[in-house]
Amino acid sequence: MAKIKHNNFIDTVDDVLSAAKKVGVLHLYAEDQSFTGRTIQIKGKKMFHFGTTGYLGLEQDIRLKQAAIRAIEAYGTQFPLSKSYISHPLYTELEEKIEKMYGIPPIITKNSTLGHLAVIPTLIRDEDGVILDHQVHWSVQNACQLLKLRGIPVEMIRHNNLQMLEDKIKNLSNRCNKIWYMADGVYSMYGDYAPIAELLLLSQKYSQFHLYFDDVHGMSWKGKNGTGFVFDNIKSLPENIVVVGTLSKTFGASGATVFCSNEKLRDKIKNFGGPLTFSAQLEPASVGAAIASASIHLSDEINSLQQDLAHKIHYFNDLLQNAKLPILSQNDSPVFFLGMATPITAYNFVQRLFKEGFFLNLGIYPAVPIKNTGIRITLSSHNKEEDIKALADAISYHFPKALEETNNSLIKIHQAFGIQTKNKIKIKANKDPELYCEERNTIKAIDAKLWNKLMGTQNLLDYEGMLYLESCFSTHKDITNQFDFYYYTIRDQNDEVILMTFFTFGIWKDDMLATESVSRQLEEIRKSNPMYLTSKILSMGCLFTEGKHYYDQPAHPLAEKALQLLLDVVEEKYNSLQADRLILRDFKEDNHWNKSIQNQGYFKINMPDSCILQNKPWSTYEEFADSLSSRSKKHFKKEILAYENHYHVLVKQQLSDEEIKRAHQLYKNVQAQNLAINTFPYTIEIFENMNNCKNWEFIVLSLKEQQEPSFIGIMFCYKNATNAYVPELIGMDYNWAKEYHLYRQLLFQTIKRANQLGISNIDFGLSATFEKRKLGASIIPKVAYIQARDNYVLELLNTLQNEHKLR
Repeated sequence: MAKIKHNNFIDTVDDVLSAAKKVGVLHLYAEDQSFTGRTIQIKGKKMFHFGTTGYLGLEQDIRLKQAAIRAIEAYGTQFPLSKSYISHPLYTELEEKIEKMYGIPPIITKNSTLGHLAVIPTLIRDEDGVILDHQVHWSVQNACQLLKLRGIPVEMIRHNNLQMLEDKIKNLSNRCNKIWYMADGVYSMYGDYAPIAELLLLSQKYSQFHLYFDDVHGMSWKGKNGTGFVFDNIKSLPENIVVVGTLSKTFGASGATVFCSNEKLRDKIKNFGGPLTFSAQLEPASVGAAIASASIHLSDEINSLQQDLAHKIHYFNDLLQNAKLPILSQNDSPVFFLGMATPITAYNFVQRLFKEGFFLNLGIYPAVPIKNTGIRITLSSHNKEEDIKALADAISYHFPKALEETNNSLIKIHQAFGIQTKNKIKIKANKDPELYCEERNTIKAIDAKLWNKLMGTQNLLDYEGMLYLESCFSTHKDITNQFDFYYYTIRDQNDEVILMTFFTFGIWKDDMLATESVSRQLEEIRKSNPMYLTSKILSMGCLFTEGKHYYDQPAHPLAEKALQLLLDVVEEKYNSLQADRLILRDFKEDNHWNKSIQNQGYFKINMPDSCILQNKPWSTYEEFADSLSSRSKKHFKKEILAYENHYHVLVKQQLSDEEIKRAHQLYKNVQAQNLAINTFPYTIEIFENMNNCKNWEFIVLSLKEQQEPSFIGIMFCYKNATNAYVPELIGMDYNWAKEYHLYRQLLFQTIKRANQLGISNIDFGLSATFEKRKLGASIIPKVAYIQARDNYVLELLNTLQNEHKLR
């Protein structure tokens, strides 16, 4: 009944990245005739290059270049055979040198992505389990999708959350032989580290616990012989740790390396490791360059290269610290992340630095949460101290200007990233003397006529409807049915209302708009853990309502400022309430707020379509049928009119106590089935309050053939004071629903009742668009905008959805 279109993760990513591409900060092309590593030319402008991942600059080393040239001249551009048959002559030398570096024979793969695809399905047995850090590289997460085909549990934890990790270990210990935790050694965006010392302690505490590290960003600039961050911390490789490194990025060549101390396992991976068996091997030029780089790593030169880079990192850290900039994870990593919070600030800042002659990387969703948008700055041996000093000066100068131009602030950035500040300063949201914002906590504090004129024209949003909502939810004893209300009115100096809306704060299920398959998985868990995957949400509107939850004047000269003021105010409320997500919902797809909202750190998702029926007056069934399409007319006569005679239809203004109990049970039947929009069930008190409100009435259907007097279907309908009829909830006995087309009959009886009342507008709500369209409803696509503190929940739900598809 409640089929809806679900948001596609790829669509959301495309939407965000397309906006960045449009403003000229992504999908750029270098125009140089040759590279030095120090500079790069884009759109005719030469810039200092602070965006490389070749941290030691070896990709420009003359020895690597000459080795690659010699390899091509000797062996050609490629050796087109699988390594399972034969490796070209240079492989032996490379493997020997890599083994000298690590003291362990390597497995060499085409790249780290193919390496993960080769290793993970071979390494993980059917009786094992996997736990992913939710920021582990995409290539690791993607390889783990193959495990789900085999029924292997793949869990996810919040980034570096050791308590959550230990809980997952305990949960998996009774059903898994080995439990593998997969993480990056050095994370590519923030430059922070895996807590290796603590992870090693967990591996000592739990014998089943094993570790799998992707350390491609920790290579070369760290560790003895440049063996990387992970090896620098573990020193020697035990059997319960597997490490993936790289021959590209800082190593300066191409390819990847895999290390495990179990010889039998190593042979198994090499014998049948997917891409290792069926994909082409590294080109001779790549192997030749890697041999030259390995020679450097085995010499004392690697120490001086590391020391030189470490000096530059320390120098840059000092410069940034003096400027008091929001740099995340200040450590000895060559990766720096300057927090911007909102995409529009990041776009502004990148464009400013481009003009000054500095190339930096944009860090944006899905690599980071969209409200954690920022700038990734990477140092390399190519950068000179004077370049670094000039960059630090440019950052210090342009950072506050970018904030000012985009209505941002350092305090907002600290809040977005959870950066603790010594002096707590509240944001003064209303800085514009032309506007002021009123906040109220009850509809009773707002003029009823004004509210009804501006906000109360649809759904339950008239004054009486808001009174009903507050009476039900504001002091409800059940926290899943409890909401705080916040009303915002923004006026100009002449006291004219430019914008009006309301928000509610409460607990939602995280899978509210996930697919039914995901919700069914989660509901099984909630039988023993009712609050599993739930969050505190500050949302425009209320879960009980739908439609346009705001009034605005887009033509007003201060309309854009009013919107920005509202976003500032609700973001401050979001932070003060410590909510998990902030949601602006039920907008039309082409709404004029779209660009402004997304620029402030929200991403857009599809909502279920809304259904509105403009009920033109009709006197006979034939007259109503004539308003439908020919196909819908046949459907109406065959599947609705033909069954109407089976029903007693009553419209009741009040129900008895027993009828309320019956009505509530029928509602729960539907709510339990309707997992496409998965919310907490409303308690019986909500329905008792309906019974005491004059604006509610109940369309009750019972079967004439049925011996028992109890009804089998009910529509809970609200009469809006401004000529709107709202069939808000429905209840059904599924024992009779299919045989007698009960749902369709309830829809039609609602239309019939609205026609009797002379009400032209029926707010048919969300979902079941196919059935409602057949009765003449118009379908309106809707979107929502979400701001989240991290991507964990969204990525977890996407993982669960992919798991179901794989099954």
